[in-house]
Amino acid sequence: QGRDPPAGGAARSGKRAAPAGAGALQPAKLSRAELYKPPTSEELSQLKETEDLFHSSLLRLQIEELLKEVTLKETKKKKIDAFLHEINSLLSAIPETPETELTDQAWLPEGVKVPFLQVPFSVKGRFRFLSPAELKVVGSYLLGTCIKPEINVDVAVTMPREIFQDKDNLNQRYHRKRALYLAHIAQHFSKEKLFGSVKFAYMNSNHLKPILLLRPQGSKDEKMVTVRLHACPAPGLFKPSRFYPSKNNIRTAWFMEQSTPKEGAPEPPTPHYNNSILCDTVLLSHLHFLSSAAADFPGMKDGLALLKVWLNQRQLSKGLGCFSGFLVSMLVAYLLMKRKIVKMMSGYQVLRSTLQFLATTDLSVMGISLAKDVDASLPVLDDFHQAFEVVFVDPSGLVNLCADMTASKYHQVQFEAKRSMEILDDRTVDGFQVLLMTTKPMLRAFDHVFHLKHVSKLQGTCKKMQLLNELMDRGGNYVAAALPFVVSLLARGLARRALLVTHSLPQISEWPIDAEPPKHKDVGPLTFGLLFVPEFAAGTLEKGPQADHPEALDFRTFWGEKSELRRFQDGSICEAVVWQADTVCQKRLIPEQIVRHLLKLHMDIPESSICYTGALLESVIRTGQEASGTGEEAMVSVVCSYDDLSRKLWNLKGLPLTVTAVQGVHPALRYTDVFPPIPMKPIYSFHTRIRTKHLLLPSEEKPCPAYIAPLKIICHMEGSGQWPQDKEAIKRIKAAFHLQLAELLQQQHQLVCRPAVTHTDVYKDGYVFRLQVAYHREPLILKEVVTPEGMLKYQDTEESRQLELETLHLPYLTSSLHGLQQQHPVFGSTCRLAKRWVSAQLLSDNISEECVDLLVAFLFLHPAPFTPPSSPQVGFLRFLDLLATFDWKNNPLIVNLNAGLTDADLTEIKNKFVAARSRLPVMFIATPKDRWSSMWTQERPSAQILQRLLVLASESLRALEEQLMDPLNSQDVKMVFRPPLDFYDVLIHLNPNQIPRHLESVDRPLKSFSRGVVKNSTAVKILFPVVDYDPVQCYLQELREMCCRSWSDRVAVVPGRLWVEMKGWRLNQGWALALGCLAQPLFSTQDAFSDLALFFYDKHGGEVIAVLWKPLSFQPQPFKVASMKGRMVTTLNNELVCIPNVEAILEDFEVLGEGLVKSIEARTEKWTI
Repeated sequence: QGRDPPAGGAARSGKRAAPAGAGALQPAKLSRAELYKPPTSEELSQLKETEDLFHSSLLRLQIEELLKEVTLKETKKKKIDAFLHEINSLLSAIPETPETELTDQAWLPEGVKVPFLQVPFSVKGRFRFLSPAELKVVGSYLLGTCIKPEINVDVAVTMPREIFQDKDNLNQRYHRKRALYLAHIAQHFSKEKLFGSVKFAYMNSNHLKPILLLRPQGSKDEKMVTVRLHACPAPGLFKPSRFYPSKNNIRTAWFMEQSTPKEGAPEPPTPHYNNSILCDTVLLSHLHFLSSAAADFPGMKDGLALLKVWLNQRQLSKGLGCFSGFLVSMLVAYLLMKRKIVKMMSGYQVLRSTLQFLATTDLSVMGISLAKDVDASLPVLDDFHQAFEVVFVDPSGLVNLCADMTASKYHQVQFEAKRSMEILDDRTVDGFQVLLMTTKPMLRAFDHVFHLKHVSKLQGTCKKMQLLNELMDRGGNYVAAALPFVVSLLARGLARRALLVTHSLPQISEWPIDAEPPKHKDVGPLTFGLLFVPEFAAGTLEKGPQADHPEALDFRTFWGEKSELRRFQDGSICEAVVWQADTVCQKRLIPEQIVRHLLKLHMDIPESSICYTGALLESVIRTGQEASGTGEEAMVSVVCSYDDLSRKLWNLKGLPLTVTAVQGVHPALRYTDVFPPIPMKPIYSFHTRIRTKHLLLPSEEKPCPAYIAPLKIICHMEGSGQWPQDKEAIKRIKAAFHLQLAELLQQQHQLVCRPAVTHTDVYKDGYVFRLQVAYHREPLILKEVVTPEGMLKYQDTEESRQLELETLHLPYLTSSLHGLQQQHPVFGSTCRLAKRWVSAQLLSDNISEECVDLLVAFLFLHPAPFTPPSSPQVGFLRFLDLLATFDWKNNPLIVNLNAGLTDADLTEIKNKFVAARSRLPVMFIATPKDRWSSMWTQERPSAQILQRLLVLASESLRALEEQLMDPLNSQDVKMVFRPPLDFYDVLIHLNPNQIPRHLESVDRPLKSFSRGVVKNSTAVKILFPVVDYDPVQCYLQELREMCCRSWSDRVAVVPGRLWVEMKGWRLNQGWALALGCLAQPLFSTQDAFSDLALFFYDKHGGEVIAVLWKPLSFQPQPFKVASMKGRMVTTLNNELVCIPNVEAILEDFEVLGEGLVKSIEARTEKWTI
């Protein structure tokens, strides 16, 4: 790669560039000899492989680094080996016991309970304990493929032949002997000093397979390793033919506790039960099989480590029916056998080949087998398919390795593999970070998640669906028996709407040996995830077959009383189900109606047991008490009104220049306004009227009028030689245009207008649109600067930048995001949740709305490893995750709007970013039209605010996911929208009746005030309402920009009064101020309190302004008459110094906010002078 010269002239001018912040990446320095040394042959082959396989050499380095992280160090191995030797010697020393009946367990001491659910209890057979015939380490530890953080060493303890009788394959006799054998070992081991803990667990949460967990003594060592003891039968004990999938080994009469079996009733097959016994017989042969596959194949070890990390990050590797590390090892061995993988491959190639196989093979339809020579007597794949949902047969041809897996879980693995292959092939995505370093919890991976709170309700399901045979097969585990049926029912009901319907894996944690074994219900709530097809997810109609078709009966049975006959436009009469939903947000919850209906109808699961968390968060962006939806409809009506206005502007007659473009810039016009404007009409009795000017003012006695936001629109006029070339003259021409637009709109369309110098306000359909005329050459003219030599040159000025932002960049952003909303219907609602959260944390003044919109756009345009969100809630959770985990210090966030950036552009942006990091904003966002300046984050957030934002985001995410995953609690999701206030020094409490947006607060106020407006209709002749007036914002501006004046002149932001009571002000100046709502500073302003304090406020109805003193301002300053504002004089070491006069400042806060400020709470313990 060519080496670019350093960016900018820093290197040439001999000055060093400022060091980038600590933790930023720095380029490495190499000597000349090292730089030009020829590569070795090994390096050449690595380079070749890197070029062919990896998108970049970085991916290869990242993978090597990860493998170092997760593999076990040699020193650890030695410790583990020593621990295993000690276990071996202890096992042989355990005393034998006399023979007793299986049901007589009195010989077991008090301190240990049998780790098996003995239901029904009575069973034939005798048991005694004899020392193990042999002890072998099996599994990943010997193969060298076990990975951190959880090191498990599996040890097979072979139970001697003598403890078994003839018919031990029947009625759980073998399983109970196995459990008693482990209980006896546990009881002896619990007395040994060697062990830090001795506990029981179920292997992969399967109730039939308890194991014993041993951990070494010492807090550090205890975390180091877990040895898992598996008891298994002596080889050759059972005849394999007894355990074919079609054979029965559990008698119905025994299971139902009937004295005599029914005459002539055939016994059902028990494939899962048979499989659980067979698994124990092949532990050692699997070890030999895997070790021969791994011999001379270093890539297998690395590939398995990567695959295990991949499965762990997707929560697929633990629980009943998981895709375990063992299973994936067997799969790699299968691919090796089928020559899909060769022993020359690297770990990364093994990962790719395995994912490719998973993505393209459906084991629930076409199973695979590791058995080489086909013995005619062995069961064939079809036998396995009849008994199990997913089929992968081991080398013996007897065991189905995927016996417990549901088809839906396998489809999830398949979906993840497909998605991962797409990501690996996409050059614009950092595949390593996304596939191996990003966790995919259900809440963030699925659009809707719901919980089955009480799994005990599945007993009723088993009754209703007559699943007795499945229950017998699963040892009474009703969760495992019913789960496949529940999932396939939902998958059928949501067939068109959902891409994927999946469930969490039932998991049971380990338990102490003196406790009763966990019951089936102890798996806790089951969680289901739905991933939607966005086009169909919210459809209200479920169209069935024609009434006279035979399938119609099946459709009616499936949907129950919801199904009805309907005639369609094409004349056909069909069965159909219509779901009730009026608003967009109700339509998004149609899947909830379907889930509740089907589970009640077919599974007998009451609605109270289902906790559906698809849209719990949306309540914070609802306005009004009525169930009016979440504002999407309001937004559409704003956009319709705007479209109509823009057509009227295009067609205006009588303008000296034509309108060339009309572009909206207000967030409501890109569907991302938190609370979209509602049409309003003022009630005159609530206002003071100024007859001569046809104007309304807020009345002093009444509550502050409702907030009416002006919707800003940029109106571009055509270019012409008539435009002046002087900036002041252009402003005057624009002012004339504003007057003329108002006049023509009034004449031609009877719209009420109010012109001003910088804009014209138009009242239409109850909304106020603010038109601002733009001339395309004006920014260029503002850039003109005359040098002292009289030369004319162009350079960016503050004014030109601001104008370009308003007239060029903001309209482009608004139209791009408007387009994104058309592709992804939940984009707008996700933005609104994100902004509501930022505002609720009192930070909306410190991070721009556009910046939040772009962060959310990133989630939709670059969703890897997920799919783009199809519900606002999942979008919001990912927004918090992005904020908290993105590496802002070392990476630019590139939002590729309209796919405007190529691969080369992305690389260039990243390289320039690294070179110029120290000069760039702390949060750098690049878009196709703004690659180098990150204009939306140029001024804010500051480094401290960004840090605060990250902490709040990661805490909110943690708290929210905890709430949403815990269906048995209250699920108060609003808690993350209530800001922690103990962080601030002073709290200014406000008077609610002067907060115009009071109803927008997170917790709806109990008492609301009439705000002097009614929901509008089509009034034509009205007085113009008070626009953009929010006393709290005026007050905040006053605090931040206290004016230069003697303290005898008081400014009071008294709502309703003519806000400035100063000597010599007359009414005519007063009304101009009132209506502009102090939008411009009135006097020559100079910061008063902004150098002493920072002010934070939730603009959506917050009742408190939080103040944070700046630490530097409390350091004593030398006494100067000029800098005495807000300070008082004191002596320190016999010198006069100034310190902030806190009491006077707090008094000023109160005086300034007379009528608005209710009280001021100073937290004196928080700051000292």
